[in-house]
Amino acid sequence: MVRADWEDQFVEYFRVRAQPLRRLAYSLCGDWHTAEDLVQLTFVRLYRRWPGIREESVDAYARQIVVNAFLTHRRARRRESLMADPPERATGGADPTARLAVHRALAGLGPRQRAAVVLRYLEDLPVAEVATLLGISEGTVKSQTARAIQSMRGALDGAALTKE
Repeated sequence: MVRADWEDQFVEYFRVRAQPLRRLAYSLCGDWHTAEDLVQLTFVRLYRRWPGIREESVDAYARQIVVNAFLTHRRARRRESLMADPPERATGGADPTARLAVHRALAGLGPRQRAAVVLRYLEDLPVAEVATLLGISEGTVKSQTARAIQSMRGALDGAALTKE
């Protein structure tokens, strides 16, 4: 492959997928600045490997990098601070108060449970893919998400958070 061809493909991938990866990173870490750092690291790592990545697996590979970067960041940091102000508001969608409550409930989870919930319910990935991304068994994904949802329900005063 000619260098200019794969660089053009990478630029197009960045243009299309940067924003969804930022949302994933924000859902994992709860901070836009950290999310931007995680996504920037993701694209640096993707760029280094781009010529060897199969087109059909690039999204899964990018998500894997974001999740691993988040988990590494959490291990190094060990503490998470809650934001004083709510995050930027998306146009339309859920009630901002409810969104903030869900983000606070997510912030109360451990990094692995949070990653499992975000990948399973916000990214809408199947259990098998979440297990692969996190390097755990499918049963562990199911038990971790069940425990996390139970914990979030308690934090949200019994609000239902079931996958339909």
